[in-house]
Amino acid sequence: MIPQPSWVPVLITLPTLVPIVAAALTLLRGRSPRFQRAIAVGAISIAFAASCMLLYLTNEYGTFAVNIGGWGDKGYPNGPLGITLVVDQLAALMLVVSTIVLLCVVMYAVGQGIRDGTEQQPVSIFLPTYLILTAGVCNAFLAGDLFNLYVSFEVLLAASFVLLTLGASPERVRAGASYVMVSMVSSLIFLSGIAFAYATTGTLNLAEMAARLDHVPDGTRNALYAVLLVAFGIKAAVFPLSTWLPDSYPTAPAPVTAVFAGLLTKVGVYAIIRAHTLLFPGGTMDNVLLIAGLLTMLIGIFGAIAQSDIKRLLSFTLVSHIGYMVFGIALSSKFGLSAAIYYVAHHILVQTTLFLVVGLIERQAGSASLRRLGGLIASPVLAALFLIPALNLGGIPPFSGFIGKVALLEAGTQDGSVLAWVLVGGSVVTSLLTLYVMARVWTKGFWRPRADAPEGDLADKGPSALIDERDDIAFDDREDVGRMPFGMVLPTAIMVAAGLVLTLWAGPIIGFTDRAATDITDRGIYIEAVLGGGDR
Repeated sequence: MIPQPSWVPVLITLPTLVPIVAAALTLLRGRSPRFQRAIAVGAISIAFAASCMLLYLTNEYGTFAVNIGGWGDKGYPNGPLGITLVVDQLAALMLVVSTIVLLCVVMYAVGQGIRDGTEQQPVSIFLPTYLILTAGVCNAFLAGDLFNLYVSFEVLLAASFVLLTLGASPERVRAGASYVMVSMVSSLIFLSGIAFAYATTGTLNLAEMAARLDHVPDGTRNALYAVLLVAFGIKAAVFPLSTWLPDSYPTAPAPVTAVFAGLLTKVGVYAIIRAHTLLFPGGTMDNVLLIAGLLTMLIGIFGAIAQSDIKRLLSFTLVSHIGYMVFGIALSSKFGLSAAIYYVAHHILVQTTLFLVVGLIERQAGSASLRRLGGLIASPVLAALFLIPALNLGGIPPFSGFIGKVALLEAGTQDGSVLAWVLVGGSVVTSLLTLYVMARVWTKGFWRPRADAPEGDLADKGPSALIDERDDIAFDDREDVGRMPFGMVLPTAIMVAAGLVLTLWAGPIIGFTDRAATDITDRGIYIEAVLGGGDR
């Protein structure tokens, strides 16, 4: 038992608390864009610094927990009644990767707003909502009880709807309404699961539930697991619960689409990992997850092949690559979980980067449609910013996409079951098709002369930032031709570099994910951190 330093509980609350306070401040100073931008960037920077500190502490000392208010009962002097926040190596890694993404995307959005002028843009709404979204994401990774996790999902839903419908264009309102309807169904299912869990175990604290579910009949446990899997599967966009995603994300502004694509589905994946390892170990749903993972990979990538708009194409690849993560989880081995955790971190960074690059392409060329694009190779900076994450997503050696896929394939071959071998084959096919999709974007968008594009003479009237103001005009008459603001290029380049870190330091990072996988498969560590009286 290692005494928990008195300042650690404060540190654990910072990634959630600081963005909430900052959101309130930015709302109060809604007419001061400069103040709003400084507060937003500063608050997320603090959340990132706190997350890095938590990553160091969990790597050195293990899992920490804090019971907010210290409400104790049932023999536990400092909990677990009330709100429990828990940070282990998995949660700390997710926090660090997420706050990097959130920080770069807000810098990108600020750079875009400064370049375009803020008079006609709803920045006074955007930044407070974005900070609330940040708090929701961080709280989801720290939640130590089901109800707190549910609250995090609802916070994400409310913030997401505002961000999706910025500008209130008919297209965005339709997409936002569809997103909200699906999310509300997911919330109702999750709420039913919470009621089911409480009726079954008498608690919503994850550590207590983990201990009590061992004494619940298998049929009841499996039914509860199935309900939670459906709720989390909708959030994670696992097939067949993924049909909402390709229609919802592409209509949003570039920074919003980027952060949604990178993070929101991963919150669902994280919840599946936590439920699979902590509450329902033993692999009773492994075959269901393996089949869902295979179908998610294949249906997603076939959908991407059929698209001509890069945003929709990337949305389908997002769905497809969720299948890789589900594959690693369903193997239920330490190697499979480690590979899945590494792949989650890799995909958050790469997918977000690609959507940010698409925002630059729209600004540079006036469109994200392959029917209009061509000749982008004339901008070497843009070409480099696209090519590196595209090769990474396609799994070309030596990038992190290749390393993550090889780790998953090795975990699948170690499992040795027929279904695991089928997933190995499906993973290889999906990887090749992903490479084909990225090569198609590169060939048509960058190498082909624009004059050869079927609609190459058309473009959007001007760059659209937060408000959707699309209006087709002749390409030669377009305003603001070919200039990419430094404030948008710099955070995109940082994201590219962050993706390369996973390649350059793959050995130490995989060593970390191995330890994280070992921790989450040993439920005693988590349970002791929460129920052990405040000291580990």
